[in-house]
Amino acid sequence: MNPQHTAPRLYLVTLPLGEPGAFAGELEAALAAGDVAAVLLRLANADERTLINRAKAIAAIVQPREVALLLDGHAEIVARAGADGAHLAGIAALTAALAALKPERIAGAGALASRHDAMLAGEAGADYAMFGEPDRAGRRPPLDALLERVEWWADVFQPPCIGYAAHLDEVAALAQAGADFIALGEWVWTHAQGPAAAVAAAAATAAASRLAAPVAGGAP
Repeated sequence: MNPQHTAPRLYLVTLPLGEPGAFAGELEAALAAGDVAAVLLRLANADERTLINRAKAIAAIVQPREVALLLDGHAEIVARAGADGAHLAGIAALTAALAALKPERIAGAGALASRHDAMLAGEAGADYAMFGEPDRAGRRPPLDALLERVEWWADVFQPPCIGYAAHLDEVAALAQAGADFIALGEWVWTHAQGPAAAVAAAAATAAASRLAAPVAGGAP
């Protein structure tokens, strides 16, 4: 968990990516606009060689900035793509991928439907737990339930916690709840003023919200 007055870092979630050429400029601008720790690359369906080549192209943009590149699933191609790890949806996917990823690469856990699932992910060796991401149908928990889960994890577990912000107006609450990282969803890439403006706004909101959060024990 972050120190009380340290702003959570940002974790960018891409749209499903086809050819990366048109996306490269937007990604570079977004990375320059805030303290981004990681990019979760969602890949559109393609053959394995195409997926690897697309991931390599994004890695060439992300990694020189000391930002981690994670693939959404696809643990079997992480090493060949030169990615830093994978984000796995659910306990079964996480446990199946651990042997291919650990200890050299990151194995992140998402789609954790209950506290029990979250505890299983932690016990299995997940490098982080993400809460609040939409499922394939776009459903996600109510914000109050998401904040409760983030607070619980941050208080109890050592691995970092990522809170998924589906909108800018969720960033402040997630920062105050104790999220170590805040995932920024698809809204970043469709923002009216562009991805860089969206990331800058999220970074400023997270920093201001964490600074304003009360310190444990009521100290100023």
